[in-house]
Amino acid sequence: MELGDIGFGYRPRAPFASDPAHSRGRFYAETESRTRTPFQRDRDRIIHSTAFRRLKHKTQVFVAHEGDHFRTRLTHTIEVAQIARAIARALKVDEDLAEAVALVHDFGHTPFGHTGEDALNSKMAEFGGFDHNAQSLRVVTRLECRYAEFDGLNLTWETLEGLVKHNGPLLKADGSPAGKPVPQTILDFDQMFPIGLATHAGAEAQAAAIADDIAYNTHDIDDGVRAGLFDLEDLESEVPFVAEILGDVRARYPGLEAVRMSYEFQRRQITAMVEDVIATAQEALARINPQSVDELRACGETVVGFSAAMRETDRALKTFLFARMYRHPSVVEVRKQVDRIVRELFDAYMADPRAMPQGWREGLDHASQKARARHVADFLAGMTDNYALAEYERLFDRKLHLG
Repeated sequence: MELGDIGFGYRPRAPFASDPAHSRGRFYAETESRTRTPFQRDRDRIIHSTAFRRLKHKTQVFVAHEGDHFRTRLTHTIEVAQIARAIARALKVDEDLAEAVALVHDFGHTPFGHTGEDALNSKMAEFGGFDHNAQSLRVVTRLECRYAEFDGLNLTWETLEGLVKHNGPLLKADGSPAGKPVPQTILDFDQMFPIGLATHAGAEAQAAAIADDIAYNTHDIDDGVRAGLFDLEDLESEVPFVAEILGDVRARYPGLEAVRMSYEFQRRQITAMVEDVIATAQEALARINPQSVDELRACGETVVGFSAAMRETDRALKTFLFARMYRHPSVVEVRKQVDRIVRELFDAYMADPRAMPQGWREGLDHASQKARARHVADFLAGMTDNYALAEYERLFDRKLHLG
């Protein structure tokens, strides 16, 4: 039976879209589903994974104890998936693949956001470092243990490509790094299951990547306002894009209360950014005219992204958020505390693997320091904020008061 026979081909499909009926397959061969495309199965496997559930209690910017209304990795991920699907639909590419890449893109993040990653990368410096994108690949190819026949989730080539390359090629044509050095985890996997590290990913992964930027910008602003670190008027005075939106809202709804004003701003910001991406991508696609997904991969540029004007707005928003939110004294103080927590937990587990629970501590007594360190990093990276805090209090008998 062909996939099209059971209704999978009813949507108009651009010639450069990834076609689930012609997926490059999985690392371990499997019989295809009679009711779902390979990309739909990927999405479902991701949603049902342990790593996905853990995102509920992993930090974006604010640590879990600071309030129930701030974003977590899970709420952020769901928002990214919604935006990615909207972009994919407009470009007539595979929405399920775009959603799958969006849902899996943060699997490798440590507890406590980028602070936790920086701390773990520092502790792992002599053992190959730590990179959240490479860790996401480890999670879906090795660390999830849900299936009798293989480790990991055995996702399709296209979803793995999107996970690894959603921000662009990792290598230049000559094999040298396109940016920072490529993590060994990714290089090793590419040797076993080549994913074309020197080319761009398909349009679906690019949609997920720009959706991530849109969600970050919009909702970090909302969280910053909720936390009282700044207000929309502060942002308005520095970013013309914000001033224009707020001016339109005030003209249409004079005297609107602050909470509704904030929501109206968010809606309009997301809409403006998504429409900019769609229009910019359509212009680029008309110019390049790719007739297959492989032609799109080989075109040498990111196709799904902001216009020049919106890139400038994106830079202005990030500059504001860096100064007024990520470097706010209250945020910096908590970051110092959680940095110490991750470092001391790593040292404790390295010194005595028996401090880890069963299933994690076995077989490490005679392992090399490098192997032990990577194992400890896998354990630490999988922690939620809450679990890391509880483990710290258990191991060091100290009551924590963050902030």
